[in-house]
Amino acid sequence: MSEVTDPKALLEHLYWTAVRRALPSKSLAAHLPAPPKGRTVVLGAGKAAGAMAYAFEAAWPANAPVSGLVVTRYGHTPPRPAGLAQRIDIIEAAHPVPDEASLDAAERIHELAEGLTEDDLVVCLISGGGSALLTLPVEGLTLADKQRINKELLESGADIREMNCVRKHLSRIKGGHLAAVCWPARVVTLAISDVPGDEVSVVASGPTVPDSSTCSDALEILAKYAIAVPEEVRAALEEGTLETPKPSDERFQCNAVHMIATPHESLKAAAQEARRLGIETRMLSDEIEGESRDVGKVHAALARYAQRSNVGRSGPLLLLSGGETTVTVQPQPAGAVRGRGGRAGEFCMGLAHALQGAPGIWALAADTDGIDGVEDNAGAFVTPDTLVRGAMAGVKVSDHLERNDSYGYFSALGDLFVTGPTHTNVNDFRAILIF
Repeated sequence: MSEVTDPKALLEHLYWTAVRRALPSKSLAAHLPAPPKGRTVVLGAGKAAGAMAYAFEAAWPANAPVSGLVVTRYGHTPPRPAGLAQRIDIIEAAHPVPDEASLDAAERIHELAEGLTEDDLVVCLISGGGSALLTLPVEGLTLADKQRINKELLESGADIREMNCVRKHLSRIKGGHLAAVCWPARVVTLAISDVPGDEVSVVASGPTVPDSSTCSDALEILAKYAIAVPEEVRAALEEGTLETPKPSDERFQCNAVHMIATPHESLKAAAQEARRLGIETRMLSDEIEGESRDVGKVHAALARYAQRSNVGRSGPLLLLSGGETTVTVQPQPAGAVRGRGGRAGEFCMGLAHALQGAPGIWALAADTDGIDGVEDNAGAFVTPDTLVRGAMAGVKVSDHLERNDSYGYFSALGDLFVTGPTHTNVNDFRAILIF
């Protein structure tokens, strides 16, 4: 292979290779059903919903009527392709904590799903982020309640299955409720997976698929993380009146689900590109979960071992992994400045701290949607001199770990990875280049 002269540029190239593999324009058309006898209604939610709507409009027959509405995150609607006629409305709302626009979007989508017949077809375009973007609280729960509960879940260290179990049971549209409203129309779900194991019931809290979790599960999770809900809602959970539709429900029997992009496929694309460039590559897993900083420590150990094992080889070694880690926000003294950053940056701090300046190891961790947490960066780079440059800039990684401030740390080094919205979302991308 040709010598790697710019490790950061190579890592960035591999990131974009993974992202391009997950773009809706590359894969959605192959999964479209035939136009129905009756109406076609397109509904959707997620960070990729705008791009998915464009891909649908481009691929759906021009002579087949279609209407609908999707909701995506603020700033995540891509420019409309030249000459592409608009047939689906796109609106924007807040993520990761819902706002009034999220509530409005859910109400409008719920209304569009009502009154359909067995001759009609509903195509649902679902991607990560849909849980916050599609908010329709159960009776007794206000939007302010939902915002608080969502924020507390995000900061608790709960994994995505736990968070979405609670969300499903506090919603009138998640956990299969949307598909139940569409019945007897046939529902075809086209999903982009952002969850370990590609469980479609977890992506955006599964608005169009049955749910096997229970009210009791939701109560256990709320208790585990000490998250309060209004007494009326707690009583409804205890009585089981907020139960979600289950897999045996006849309203789902004629529906279909297609995963049009997954984390595994994107990591595989990056691995293939690296190998094409002559770099030995190992895919660790696309389902890695756990506390971000701890996952970073484990990756550091793997990198060190791989480096020792790589002695005598002619070129570098690349380790790739994906999944969805979590960040437990550490309590801070009253009046302390709140840290900024997301799970990719937290992983990078844990990795850099554990590597302690080991020579010859470079890394990039970033979210494939282009947003790490709620900041404007996708992630960050780690280099052999990260800690040295941090010391020169007057910042210590251990201090920033204590307050979950990866954004502040890597900003001081000039090592934030900023991409802007990518218009897809297959979760974490992590690449470690070892010389």
